[in-house]
Amino acid sequence: MPRRVSRPDDVGETPQDPAATSGRVRHEEKITVYVTSEELIELERARLALRADHGLAVDRGRIVRAAVSLAMADLAAHGDDSALVRRLLAS
Repeated sequence: MPRRVSRPDDVGETPQDPAATSGRVRHEEKITVYVTSEELIELERARLALRADHGLAVDRGRIVRAAVSLAMADLAAHGDDSALVRRLLAS
């Protein structure tokens, strides 16, 4: 049986010390994405660059969620002229 760990971000719970929270957001949905070795290395390089150059200690999932959000906003704003449509048409 899977072990359930109680976390402060669970519904109805509040942390004893607000400064002790990790800032992590609980996500209800999950997908699996397969990437090439090169894409994974680029993602890791981006994560390290964000930390080294911008002081942002983020995980790969947060980077991917931000990138998806940017792509969806661009698609909504520009439709056929969006970077997403152009990239998918080129592949």
